[in-house]
Amino acid sequence: MYQRFRKYFNLMLEWIVIALMIILALIVVVAVIYRKAGASLSWYDEVASVLLAWLTYYGSALAAISRDHIGFNGIINAMRPSLRIPVLIVGEILIIGFFVLLAWVGIDVLKVLGDYSLTSLTWVPTRLTQSVIPIGAVLFIIAELMSLPVLFQMAKTADGLAEHVTA
Repeated sequence: MYQRFRKYFNLMLEWIVIALMIILALIVVVAVIYRKAGASLSWYDEVASVLLAWLTYYGSALAAISRDHIGFNGIINAMRPSLRIPVLIVGEILIIGFFVLLAWVGIDVLKVLGDYSLTSLTWVPTRLTQSVIPIGAVLFIIAELMSLPVLFQMAKTADGLAEHVTA
């Protein structure tokens, strides 16, 4: 069941990231064509920056599930296998704690935003655009938790942590 959930969670994140990349690329191409034609899309800059933020948050969760985000395993690998697990646990508590705090503050931000909307597209609520903060944080936490069993298993071996968690 764990492997199936992990597989579908990873697949869902891949499709979201691919869709965001395609949408962002299309918007950029259309905006370039409009500017070359002497016209400009009033909403381009605002929407492109929101899409880039969404891509960053969802992409980080996708990277976290296979441990492809920024990290340095050399210090952990240099430790004795008996020390690796406690150090990994402390590290994971700090990482997950940060993202719990980010989700909590993200929800508070959504409350503060109230009825505000985008400047160029007044029918798009700012709450929608900023919802990526708590959603992305929760997805990152899930991805981190999904990668832990394999990470702990690798930490117990003589070789230590590999570059990617693929199991």
